[in-house]
Amino acid sequence: MALLAGLLGMLLVFYGLGYALFRSVPMLHFLTPGVFLYILAVIALLLCYELAIRNLLGRWLLQGKGVPGALRYVNALVETSVPSILIVLVSREIDPLYVLQSPLGLLYAVFIVLSTLRLDFRLCAFTGLVAAAEYVALSFTYIGVGSGVLGGAARAAASTPFEAPPFYAAKAVILLIAGLAAGFVADQLQRRVSNVFRAREERQRIVGTFGQQVSPAIVEALLGAGTEIASKRTFVCVMFMDIRNFTPLVEKKPPEEIVAFQNVVFAEAIDIVNRNHGIINQFLGDGFMATFGAPLATGHDCANALAAARELVAGIRRLSEAGRIPPITIGVGLHAGEAVCGNVGSALRKQYSITGNVVILASRIEQLNKDRGSQILVSSEVLAAAGEAPDGGQALGPVRVKGREAPIELYRLA
Repeated sequence: MALLAGLLGMLLVFYGLGYALFRSVPMLHFLTPGVFLYILAVIALLLCYELAIRNLLGRWLLQGKGVPGALRYVNALVETSVPSILIVLVSREIDPLYVLQSPLGLLYAVFIVLSTLRLDFRLCAFTGLVAAAEYVALSFTYIGVGSGVLGGAARAAASTPFEAPPFYAAKAVILLIAGLAAGFVADQLQRRVSNVFRAREERQRIVGTFGQQVSPAIVEALLGAGTEIASKRTFVCVMFMDIRNFTPLVEKKPPEEIVAFQNVVFAEAIDIVNRNHGIINQFLGDGFMATFGAPLATGHDCANALAAARELVAGIRRLSEAGRIPPITIGVGLHAGEAVCGNVGSALRKQYSITGNVVILASRIEQLNKDRGSQILVSSEVLAAAGEAPDGGQALGPVRVKGREAPIELYRLA
């Protein structure tokens, strides 16, 4: 309807300019002010009609109402009848023979083409049928059937194909075929639009469902990569978080209360990690492992991980002070380095995984929080990659970590 309104506005301008520029041309002597006003009046009325119906249907759709099927056909009938109305009005001033052969008859094709946008085969076919029926009815009325002819039109049509009813019937058949062709195109468009819509819905359903089990970023990477995410070596920052003294804290609590407690803590953690462009790979009972830099890297992954670690400590403190959880502390360990990221598993079940010494060392660093009385421990590799000065934290010096021969430089940030 918006397109039709725009088209009608263009026609108003077109006919206005045409009348102003060509009314003095001898061959266009029939373009009298009366004819011109007829054309402009009908186009203007239809323009107002299209805008009014568009406004009405827009309100219905906003209210969640559907469009009645009968109204769609009535609207198609009104729109397709515009060329017929123009032909009838202009024929009062000009010989109908010329009117039937004028550009007014081509307007039927415009409405048939635009009917494709309804994405309904039956409505397109109905538009073609209305155009064909009205055109042939007007032709037979003005030109005559068989030997019966009317006035000036008969004289103009004498001894020419224009006096033969089959001439107009053939044009009507073409209009009908055009309606069927538009319906076929509309049906194909409707099928493809529906397929795209269903595919998007299915994608959203998958992201919504599996995004609750794994990070939505991993789901998007899986969907983008098809059935397989190829394993690749990449630089990542790995975070491990653990709730301190979790076992004695929940020893005498029912399972439902334990789960409720975990949900509050993990909801805060998920929000913080996601906000800082990380993903939580897996929950580990009273903690979790998160990765910054895979499957999507930002170029500031270590800085994001540091910001997330500090926000986690502050967020857990707020929850405790608000009384939403018992007073607790957490331990966070960060280490950065190269890891292999991708799917691991069998054809029956696969899991997106981060594998490498960087993961093991990040876990070992987190465990050192218990001995050091700290909440955030990070390696020098993390600070260097984040661009933070080592004096931003308390240096613990070279520390031997289980599973690694060479000591590692650690810093306490909280």
